[in-house]
Amino acid sequence: MTVMPETPAAADIERLLIAMRPKLHRYCARMVGSVIDGEDVLQDALIKAVEAYASAGQIGNPEGWLFRIAHNTALDFLRRRNRQEALRSVGEVDMIVDQLDAVESRQIAATSLRTFMRLPVAQRASVILMDVLGCSLQEICAVMDVSLAAAKAALVRGRAQLRKYADEPDDAPQPALSDADRKRLGAYVAHFNARDFDAIRAMISDDVRLELVSKTRLNGKAEVSRYFGNYSKVSDWHLVPGLVEGHPAILVFDPSQPNSKPKYFMLLNWSADKVATIRDFRHAPYVIDGAEFMV
Repeated sequence: MTVMPETPAAADIERLLIAMRPKLHRYCARMVGSVIDGEDVLQDALIKAVEAYASAGQIGNPEGWLFRIAHNTALDFLRRRNRQEALRSVGEVDMIVDQLDAVESRQIAATSLRTFMRLPVAQRASVILMDVLGCSLQEICAVMDVSLAAAKAALVRGRAQLRKYADEPDDAPQPALSDADRKRLGAYVAHFNARDFDAIRAMISDDVRLELVSKTRLNGKAEVSRYFGNYSKVSDWHLVPGLVEGHPAILVFDPSQPNSKPKYFMLLNWSADKVATIRDFRHAPYVIDGAEFMV
């Protein structure tokens, strides 16, 4: 994280939020175990940051300040979901945290979100901050509000646990689309790929709600119809039904890059066989980083 000497102007804060959004999402997603929930946590954190800025005074390290807000917002989310262990204080210990070699660093960075969720919160946060995001021990202490010894202990224990988990066989059952989801997603995707947007408009409810993540929100069939019009003007997409983190989803590929992974995805919710909500991550491609997806 870069230390900035002065509190930036309001316009600079907005630019900082935009620039930091992918990195903050990477942290939030790994803290809560979901790229989708991670985006929700990130949005809450950014709102809190904007609200707090006016009374924050001089901010010596804006990036560290944002990470602290994101960290606390993620903890609030986990408490509400009742899936976290209490954050216990760790006894003062004298230990040296060795720098990992490049291979092990890449392995930890590629660890699945589900595996990160097996770590206690303090271990999870410290490993993500250092081994995924490249923060220093001092920055970890500032974000987590813990002592240097506590940060070292959490980091060493978290790394050790991840090594154990890496040796375990992956016997988790593979999710699959239900026949009903495959049928209705398939129909939506087929019309979309054929650019038959009139047929798509017939599939959406009159009060449909759209979130074009990191861009805008639209409400009602008339407003959302403009969204389809924008897609009709570009050709950098090809849709495929699939799963993201076990949720029925539409994976979006770049047709000019065969055999590449999805660029982003869309989520649909249905009501009485009509599309009630659309969540499109076209303008937030960072969200798919680390996601478990299946076609």
